[in-house]
Amino acid sequence: MGQDDVIQIKVDGHGVGIIGLKTVMEDMAEEYAGRSDKEVETELLSRLRRKNYIPDSATESYKRTFVREFRKFLGQPFEDDSSGGIEIKVLGPGCAQCDRLEKELMEVMAETNVVADVEHIRDIKEIGKYGIMGTPALLINGDVKSVGSVPPKRKLMEWLTEAKGGTSWK
Repeated sequence: MGQDDVIQIKVDGHGVGIIGLKTVMEDMAEEYAGRSDKEVETELLSRLRRKNYIPDSATESYKRTFVREFRKFLGQPFEDDSSGGIEIKVLGPGCAQCDRLEKELMEVMAETNVVADVEHIRDIKEIGKYGIMGTPALLINGDVKSVGSVPPKRKLMEWLTEAKGGTSWK
């Protein structure tokens, strides 16, 4: 992995690609693990601004997000960014079953007019970070909903409705 790797993060609920985030966090991990959030955010911002455009008007949001990602990277407690939207992750290397789960999920979202942020994570190392031992896997708002199979559309509808805060279809 090189300095020019792009990692997607959420800044104020918007997906943003950051160049070199993983490398910077790896470089800072040992020295900054015990430091205050203020020190960490200042150093992360300084290092990441070298290769990324960070608007002055959004600096505070980026700093909070960088600290959250750093703490998450270290396995330390962090303040979660609860943007209020539904966040869905499909974990799988891109096999037929994984792609089918993503496709059926999109169909159910279209049928039910549910808006959600869907991310298909295909990198095996990234999938491993979730501690899930089978694919395809489905996470909705951080909760593991299924592992190793494609759930029926009726179940997908139920989970999406639940995540949206409504009553489920039977």
